[in-house]
Amino acid sequence: MTAPESKDHGQDSGPADQSIEASGPEADGGGSGSRGEGEGDGRESARDDWRAEGEARGATGGGSGSEGEDWDAEPDDRGTEGDSRGAKDSGWDDQGDGRDARADRLGVAGEGWSGTGGGSGDKGSGAAGGGRPRGWVKSRRQIERERQRRRRALRSGSVATASTFVFLVLVALVVTNAPGWERVRETFFDGEVFAAALPDVLAGFWNNVKIFLIAEPLILLTGLLIAMIRQLSAPIFFPLRALAVIYVDVFRGVPTLLIILLIGFGLPALELQGVPKDEITLAVIALTLSYSAYVAEVFRAGIETVHPSQQAAARSLGLSHGQAMRYVVLPQAVRRVVPPLLNDFVSLQKDTGLASTIGVIEAIRQAQIYAGRDFNYTPYLVAALMFILLTIPMARFTDLLAARARRRRGA
Repeated sequence: MTAPESKDHGQDSGPADQSIEASGPEADGGGSGSRGEGEGDGRESARDDWRAEGEARGATGGGSGSEGEDWDAEPDDRGTEGDSRGAKDSGWDDQGDGRDARADRLGVAGEGWSGTGGGSGDKGSGAAGGGRPRGWVKSRRQIERERQRRRRALRSGSVATASTFVFLVLVALVVTNAPGWERVRETFFDGEVFAAALPDVLAGFWNNVKIFLIAEPLILLTGLLIAMIRQLSAPIFFPLRALAVIYVDVFRGVPTLLIILLIGFGLPALELQGVPKDEITLAVIALTLSYSAYVAEVFRAGIETVHPSQQAAARSLGLSHGQAMRYVVLPQAVRRVVPPLLNDFVSLQKDTGLASTIGVIEAIRQAQIYAGRDFNYTPYLVAALMFILLTIPMARFTDLLAARARRRRGA
């Protein structure tokens, strides 16, 4: 039979980029929708071949004449089949035209799903069917739901803003109408004193920043080291574990101010060679000793939250205990304890002001000097505003990390 060969010939002769409508069997064997005139010519030649073969079969025997008629009618049947295929995926040429139409509509080259033919308008662009571009369309219910959500969000924001404004107005009215408001305003909110004290308080505030920046990495390293020592389970490391427990218990129990006084005045009094006598250095040592105890417990809690199967899996892969802690356990633990660590560092920023008790001229000490000279406490307000400007960004960053951790856990 030569019918399949003629069909292949018709497909090969069709142009790759035609987008004519299927108007009859002469154009595309009945309307495949995206084949060209060359394919129609190929089908005409196929009809001639089928007719000739039918006549030849009719000449060879009496029963073969009807077979020739069947072959003669088969191109029309195939034209009808082409009509039905126009509503489906009718061939590689049709798919290529669908891709070109998709690229023209959406500006995207090579969209494989858009070549499903003209009849599948709900999927592709279909050169013959004129279907719409493929894409998800929101339902009316979804659109209405989103509209209601926007309305509720707008209403909630408006109510929150209005209530906050009303609250602040009420607080301002209560404070300004108090009997002693005039005296408080002159003592704490004097604009001239504020402007005069700002440069010196700002210069002292840089000492607070310096202490914080030096103490923070030291606290992280010391706290992590103590936490890892407490995780050692071998009997030979029992003395180290005991010292780590004693260190944490002592420095968490003693107030930070007392630690600063003991270090600031006790170490220089020993008169040992190599002991620092600079006030800023002594303040850094005292804060490191105090906050390392807190940070060590934070790290230890993070390490213990990692499931033991993680370390067991690492050991089964041939990693040593140290390698398992370094490459498997610690990365997970540190990621989980970042928010509480940042909270400790916010507290550290404020406690740098305690260094003034051992003679460091920082923001609070500078404000105290101004207040003692003029009997006006506005410089304390200046120092408070500086600490607020330093701690609020850190606090908001902590909240952001905590919210992202909750989303990661799927809470």
